[in-house]
Amino acid sequence: MNFLIDHNIKRHAVLMYGMIVKQGWLNWEQINFITFAEMKLPIESNDRIVWRFAQSNQMILLTANRSSKGEDSLEQVLREENTPTSLPVLTIGNADRLLYEASYRERCVDRLMEIVLDIENYKGVTRIFIP
Repeated sequence: MNFLIDHNIKRHAVLMYGMIVKQGWLNWEQINFITFAEMKLPIESNDRIVWRFAQSNQMILLTANRSSKGEDSLEQVLREENTPTSLPVLTIGNADRLLYEASYRERCVDRLMEIVLDIENYKGVTRIFIP
C-alpha cells in the first residue's frame, strides 16, 4: 500500500515507518511512504488537488491537519467526491504525541496496519482518525 505523506508530517512518517520496519510488518504487506516532493506535488496544493492526486494514484493520504472549511477543504471534498471505492484519509489524532510518545506511535502504527490489512472494508470511508 502506498501512502502520500502530507508535507508537514515528514518527521512523523519517518518515525512511523521505522516502527513498521521494526515490528516486521513489511514481511506481511508492502508499505511505501511517499512525500509530496517525490511525487512533484507542490506543498501549497489545496486539499481538493491533494485528495484527487492521492486517489488517482491509489494512495492513502496520511495527514495531521488538512482544513475543514472552504470549498476546497478536505471535509468538503470528501462530501462531494468520495465514492464507495475511494481510499480513506488517515489523520493522526495527536501529531505531537506521535513524535514524543513511543506507545502512542505504536498504537498509530497498529491502527494503520489494521486498516491496510483490511483495506477492502475501509474503501468508501471518508476519514479515519488514528490511533
